[in-house]
Amino acid sequence: MASTLLSAYGFVPSQKREERGYVTDFKSSFCGQKVVCNPSFLRRQTTHCPRNSVVVTSLLGFGKKTKTRQVRETVIPDPDYRIPIVLLGVAGGLAYTDNVVPAIPVGLLGLLLLVQATRVRFVFDDESLEVKVGDQLKESGENVFVGGKNRWKYSTFVNWELWWPNFPILVYFKETQTKPEGQIHFFPVIFNGKQLYDVMVERAGPSKNSGPRES
Repeated sequence: MASTLLSAYGFVPSQKREERGYVTDFKSSFCGQKVVCNPSFLRRQTTHCPRNSVVVTSLLGFGKKTKTRQVRETVIPDPDYRIPIVLLGVAGGLAYTDNVVPAIPVGLLGLLLLVQATRVRFVFDDESLEVKVGDQLKESGENVFVGGKNRWKYSTFVNWELWWPNFPILVYFKETQTKPEGQIHFFPVIFNGKQLYDVMVERAGPSKNSGPRES
């Protein structure tokens, strides 16, 4: 934006201009003013000016640098089948000991998580966590429990935890995007727990209690 100086007596530039490095002195006939110009601002030094004259100056925005933020890469933790395998093993043990009634729901849960581990993905892009489906990373649709898209900005995260660190079972987080008062989400950890923890710390900030150890 150019700076404009107005005078009641008009603007008649002088033929003399002196340059010293980055500072240029312009001498003009409007009110005997000396204007010192550098890349960032104008400074007015008044030597003599009639009472009825008006001078308007403005700052220059030259030399300002625009900060750019590097876009973070998308991270997708690897699938982890330990929880469904453990559940299916427990179901098999219960069935072997003739505890068929509890074996059925445990086995069904293990089978469900096994299928989900092959298809559900947590996708951490530059600004949000999103749940997607399949190798093609298709949209997962509406959240069946609370509604809305299965995509939440890190900036809306209030808190998150990974239970239990040595053998992560559940990941929990609370966000204010779905509801202003906060919405809680629980997901079984059917992903690599260490990768999940590291990217959550990087994108959503540190957790108070979580922290899986290196295997």
